Amino acid sequence: QVQLVESGGGLVQAGGSLRLSCAASVRTFSSYTMGWFRQAPGKEREFVATINWNGGSTYYADSVKGRFTSYRDNAKNTVYLQMNSLKPEDTAVYYCAAVGHYSGRYTRVEQYDYWGQGTQVTVSS
Repeated sequence: QVQLVESGGGLVQAGGSLRLSCAASVRTFSSYTMGWFRQAPGKEREFVATINWNGGSTYYADSVKGRFTSYRDNAKNTVYLQMNSLKPEDTAVYYCAAVGHYSGRYTRVEQYDYWGQGTQVTVSS
């Protein structure tokens, strides 16, 4: 069983930055590909980013490419999402997720085995 806890959300003005963290309680964290998703009110949960077991491979949704960066520290069992140049349309609850594979381009909700509780990000205009 993997428990994931996100933190770092908050209120920020457009153009600002936030860094989300996702801490995993599992001994074999480095064997998991991690993903970030978000869900705005009234909308479906959508893919944001995914990062493979050692951070050597990442993939981003077009809407965040060039603004968001995901990286991980396996010694700390933590994955991060650095969000720059935030826009009001980035407002959502952000979730991290884990899938029990070392690598792969996992972009669908149903591909992930474990989920965090989410953290709210609000970007004001």
